[in-house]
Amino acid sequence: MTNILQIFKIKELRSKILIVAFLLGCFQALSNVPIPVVSAEKFAGFLNAAQFFDSSQLLKFLSLFSGGGLEKLSIMMLGVAPYITSTIIMQLLTMIFPRIKEMYYEEGEAGKAKFNRYSKYLTVPLGALQSYGFLNLLISQGVIPQMTLPQNLFNVLLITAGTMILVWIGELISDQKIGNGVSLIIFAGIVAQLPRAVQNTLFSYDSSMLPTLIAFVIVGIAVVAGVVFIQEGERKIPVAYAKRVRGMKMYGGAASYLPLKVNQAGVIPIIFAISILLFPQFLAQISSIISSDLSLKLNDLVGKFFNNQYSYSAFYFVLVVVFTYFYTAITFDPKEIAKNLQRAGGFIAGIRPGESTAAMLSKIISRLTFSGAIFLGLIAILPNLTQIITGIKFLTIGGTALLIVVSVALEIMKQVNSQLIMREYEEI
Repeated sequence: MTNILQIFKIKELRSKILIVAFLLGCFQALSNVPIPVVSAEKFAGFLNAAQFFDSSQLLKFLSLFSGGGLEKLSIMMLGVAPYITSTIIMQLLTMIFPRIKEMYYEEGEAGKAKFNRYSKYLTVPLGALQSYGFLNLLISQGVIPQMTLPQNLFNVLLITAGTMILVWIGELISDQKIGNGVSLIIFAGIVAQLPRAVQNTLFSYDSSMLPTLIAFVIVGIAVVAGVVFIQEGERKIPVAYAKRVRGMKMYGGAASYLPLKVNQAGVIPIIFAISILLFPQFLAQISSIISSDLSLKLNDLVGKFFNNQYSYSAFYFVLVVVFTYFYTAITFDPKEIAKNLQRAGGFIAGIRPGESTAAMLSKIISRLTFSGAIFLGLIAILPNLTQIITGIKFLTIGGTALLIVVSVALEIMKQVNSQLIMREYEEI
């Protein structure tokens, strides 16, 4: 409570929060602007849209992250999905092309800025392809009417522009240092859907739903507790610093520790996994450029695979685990940390500086990541497992939504607290 009061007392921090709230409000407003092919009269005939989206878990995920933009047939229907896909591709390329790896890891902030710029460039064609694919999917399902080629191209251009506007909004949010912009946009999209979910539950409530609601509460509490436990869990590696004499003064000799988090990757593996889950359906729709029959067959295969709870849950679990390892490998470099420790005169007791320290850190982070990845994967598919056991349908996306909301909320709290602590030091 004290920290909340301090936030509103500090003008600069208060301004940042208001700017972030305004930008998220702009995102929500834009997510309610339909594409031109959907007029008020025509939309009344598209009541099967909600049923169509409810029949596909993947489309429900995408609609959730776009603030309901996909179900509303909005210009923001893709959300930031193309940008996330672009980021995944660029980070995979760092493992293939040494020049891209050097740019990302060794050129500092300038290199990362260039890397992000290339990711944005790649977002444009990916957004165009994904929007074309989803428009074709919506047409084939009768959600929107057939369009002429100019109408189709105009809507593709508009939806792609909507994605790029969201990427720009995400950057403006990140500049405020109150959290990651893309994560906050996804966070806002999920939170915006909560009132409608509560309303639907209340309207459809009867006494037979009591076990369902109890199960929902239990799963929700378990996911929140699990996410907090994993996100806050860390192993502290004791580090000592050698004493050095310079002139008449002695430096060093202090003891500290190196905190290694159980889940270094945060919520990013979940976001990456969902983007990959959407990719097969996207490819199935794009194949309509080659052959409509091929597109129908691929759509049928993708639909059968992902509508099977067992195959879907297994694939989702594996993706979360793999991306946890992948993102940890990108963001945590044991060799670089060992090198920095050696330069600062630090060492881990009983371990030689340099390669031996790097090997030890690599071993520890591998074990921690294994625990974090398995736990993160289990939390992600927990609602699916609950649905398999109990048949409770509306818990399908609850776990992932809570996972992202809690993780992003924790990250926001940390960044706000760090800014409050900085201001306390400045006042001393």
